[in-house]
Amino acid sequence: MEREASCSCGTLRVTCYGEPLLVSLCHCIACKKRTGGPFGVGAFFNRDKVEIEGDYKTYERSSDSGYKVAFHFCSNCGSTVFWEPERKPDVIAVGIGSFGDPTFRQPDQEVYTDHRHDWVPVL
Repeated sequence: MEREASCSCGTLRVTCYGEPLLVSLCHCIACKKRTGGPFGVGAFFNRDKVEIEGDYKTYERSSDSGYKVAFHFCSNCGSTVFWEPERKPDVIAVGIGSFGDPTFRQPDQEVYTDHRHDWVPVL
């Protein structure tokens, strides 16, 4: 299977091969701020199953565990498309909204549930 994710303007494209290792829904404050939504959802793929095309900029921050995460966003439209968690150097995470596929599989896990908005249903 081959899936293509992209930013809003289409300049930054990420092609992923095969099924994701994990799909994770995160309610942490940092993900809310990054997405502008009530949570973030990422699909984690083996690094060797991901191809990246296009210009992007990087924003790096420390996670709650102290490991860094490098978020990559389109240098034109600003959409965050993928990120690299230092704690898992063999994987690349891609925001599932960037695939534009409403049939993308449901998350396998939900984290930081203590920060879930009251109106967001539990998985």
